[in-house]
Amino acid sequence: MGILSWIIFGLIAGIIAKWVMPGKDGGGIIITIILGIIGAVVGGWISTFFGFGRVDGFNFGSFVVAVIGAILVLFIYRKVRH
Repeated sequence: MGILSWIIFGLIAGIIAKWVMPGKDGGGIIITIILGIIGAVVGGWISTFFGFGRVDGFNFGSFVVAVIGAILVLFIYRKVRH
């Protein structure tokens, strides 16, 4: 269930990250979704690694971690792309 939940969180988190950080990224919604999925997985890994709590299932804490991870990945993507 873990990876599936991060993919679903990533879809939603990518959209929210794009809403929080609007701008032209090229690739449209597809890139946003992919970055969201990557961000959710990265956010979950970082949260677990630093001991911010166990990330599991569909809950508010996991969702916040996914959104923060997606924003971080979108920020890095923009810096690398430019």
